[in-house]
Amino acid sequence: MSADGGVCWLDGLKKDYHEIFVEEWSPYLGAVLMILIILGLMVSGMFWGIYGGLKLWGDYINNMIGIGPLLGTPQQLETLLMHRMSLMNMTLVLGSFCAALLSRQFLISRPPKLEYVWATLGGCLMGLGATMAGGCTSGAFFTPVLHSSPNGWVMCIGLMAGAVIGLKALLWTLENIEWGMQAPPTLNVSPSLLSAYPWLGLGVIIAVLYWATDWYTSDNERHAARGVVVLAGFAMGFIMHRSRLCFARCFREPFMTAEGHMTKAIILGLAIGVPIASLLIEKKLIDAYLGIPPTFWVGSLLGGLIFGVGMIFAGGCASGSLWRMGEGHIKLWVAAFFFAVSASVSNALLKKAGLFVSEIMIDETVSTKLGIQAYYPVMLGNWGWALLAGGAALLIWYILVSYNECTEKFTVL
Repeated sequence: MSADGGVCWLDGLKKDYHEIFVEEWSPYLGAVLMILIILGLMVSGMFWGIYGGLKLWGDYINNMIGIGPLLGTPQQLETLLMHRMSLMNMTLVLGSFCAALLSRQFLISRPPKLEYVWATLGGCLMGLGATMAGGCTSGAFFTPVLHSSPNGWVMCIGLMAGAVIGLKALLWTLENIEWGMQAPPTLNVSPSLLSAYPWLGLGVIIAVLYWATDWYTSDNERHAARGVVVLAGFAMGFIMHRSRLCFARCFREPFMTAEGHMTKAIILGLAIGVPIASLLIEKKLIDAYLGIPPTFWVGSLLGGLIFGVGMIFAGGCASGSLWRMGEGHIKLWVAAFFFAVSASVSNALLKKAGLFVSEIMIDETVSTKLGIQAYYPVMLGNWGWALLAGGAALLIWYILVSYNECTEKFTVL
C-alpha cells in the first residue's frame, strides 16, 4: 500500500508540474499577473517600460562600431545592469528562458532567409516608431493608459492602423516574393539534454533568487533598489512565456483572424489596473507624469503607426521580441538588435532636428514639438471624469473586438 501511495504521489506531482510548467496558461491569467507586477513596481515608485533599455543597448552598439560620436551619443553610458529598463529587459529574457527550459520548449529556431529581412525592417521601424511615440507598446501605450493619459489611446489608434498596413504589406510579399522562403533544417535537441532542461531551469531560478536577494539586502542603495527590478523582470518574462502574452497579437489578430482573446486579456489587465493605479497616483506613491511621454498627439499617432507596421514584419512587439528571444527564436534576436540600433540612431537624429527640445509648461507638464504630456485628471478636471473616460474607451474597445469575433467585419486578410 505504501508503494502504491508513493507511486500515486509521484504521479500527482508530475501531473501538477505538467499543468503549471508545461501546459499553456490562459492569456487572461497572464494579463492579471502582469498587471500585479506593474502595480508592484508603481508602489516602489517605478513604471514599466522596454524602449529605454533597448535604446541604451543601441547606444553601446553604435559607440562600439564608431558611429556614436557622429550621432552625438554620450561616450560615458550607464552600465547595462544599473540602468533600470536595461536590467528589466535582460531579466525578462532570462525569465522566458527559464520558463522555456522548465517546459522543455527551448529550441534554437532558425527562420527562412526572407524572414531575416523582415526582422531587420521590422526592428528598424519599431525603433523609429518607439522613439517618436516616446516608448513601445509597453511604455507608450500600456503604461500611459494605466496612468490615465490619452497618449496611450492615441498610440493605440496608430498601432491598429499600422497593423492593418503591415498585414497588407506582408501579404503582398508572401504573394510576390519567392526568394528565401525555404525553411532551414530544424536543430534537434538530444534526449539527454532535453531531459536535463527542467533541472537547468531550476538552477536558473535559484541563481536569480540569490542575485535578487544579494542586491536587495546590499548596503549599496542602487543595488538594493535594483533587486526588486531583477525579480519583476524575471517574473514578467516567465509569465509572458507561459501565457504567450503578446501586444503584437493583441493588435494583429483581430484584423488577421478576428480572434480576440489576446486583445480581451489586455483589456482585462487595464480594467483591473487603471482604478488601482489611480489610487497609487492619488496617494503619491508614484508621479503619474513619469510614465507619460510628451508626445500627445502627433508623436503618439505617427509613432504608433510606424511601430505597428514594424511589429507585424518583426513578428512581435518589444516585450514580445524579448520573451521570444528567451525561447530561442533567432528572428527575434535580429529584430531586437535592429530595434536597439534604430532607437539609438532615431533618438539622436530627432534630437538634432530639435523635435525633442522640451519646455516646462505652466502646469509643470513637458512639451515638445511632437506633443505634450496629456493627463486626464488635469484635462477633465477631476479623477471621476478621468476614470469614466478610461473606462468608456476600454468598454468600446471590448465591444468592437467582440463584434468582430462574430462578424469578421474588420479582418483584412
